[in-house]
Amino acid sequence: MKIATWNVNSLKVRLPHVLDWLALNQPDVLCLQETKLQDENFPIAEIAEAGYQTLYSGQKTYNGVALLSRQSGNEIITAIPGLEDPQKRVLGAIYNDVRVICIYVPNGEHVTSEKYQYKLKWLAALKDWVRDMLSEHRKLVLLGDFNIAPEECDVHDAKLWEGQVLFSLPEREAFRDVLNLGLTDSFRLFEQPEKSYTWWDYRMMAFRRNMGLRIDHILLSNDLAKTCTACVIDKETRRLERPSDHAPVMVELAAFGPEESKRESRFSLIPAHCPGTSEQAPGFTGNAESTESYPQNS
Repeated sequence: MKIATWNVNSLKVRLPHVLDWLALNQPDVLCLQETKLQDENFPIAEIAEAGYQTLYSGQKTYNGVALLSRQSGNEIITAIPGLEDPQKRVLGAIYNDVRVICIYVPNGEHVTSEKYQYKLKWLAALKDWVRDMLSEHRKLVLLGDFNIAPEECDVHDAKLWEGQVLFSLPEREAFRDVLNLGLTDSFRLFEQPEKSYTWWDYRMMAFRRNMGLRIDHILLSNDLAKTCTACVIDKETRRLERPSDHAPVMVELAAFGPEESKRESRFSLIPAHCPGTSEQAPGFTGNAESTESYPQNS
């Protein structure tokens, strides 16, 4: 099973890229963020022609999430229970018996801003909800744009970003709190190329200079982590004309049956810390930019 996430930073603009990427990579489920479309404008027909069904929760100009899938999803969720939030940032469904939760975490703007406090409150509510979800679903995927770089190796210049939004300590601790519920950062199950990022600012030739951050993540419940055979960032999309500032991330999960559930994982379920290798992950040759207010030095 292939499951992917991609902040497209306007599906209207990036739809041709998305359709091409679907045809090339054939994911079973693709989670999109920042669709920036009201529901009545969602491109259902074009995506159906590509062989995918759609679930979406959007709003005008900002935010918006969607799930594109080979099979229909059920038990649909469009918000974090108990959190009063008009912004469209959450969409969940069950595919086969896998609970998929697509999220777009608030950016936070600046560590001294009200939006930063909103982000921390949102993450606390997410943690409580995911704890409940994990008690109900052994096979759970939490994925999307987290707007958090967890470790120093996930930032092109840790000293430059220290204390700034996307890499501040409270955000990173909130990310670890979610992991500690029983989730694994799938990207760190494997040796990865050095300086692997998923977002590059449109300014300052950041992509060309690889001045990026890894803020898009696919977190797996422990049962699914045992079946994960690959996790890669496809940064080739960032080289396209009029690209998103984010790159897609995709995991591959092996079949999961009674025997697999008893099998010992060949991976540690504790994410690796900043592994170093110059080798490129197989399957892709590359690394993607949001119109939210990111620091100038990104």
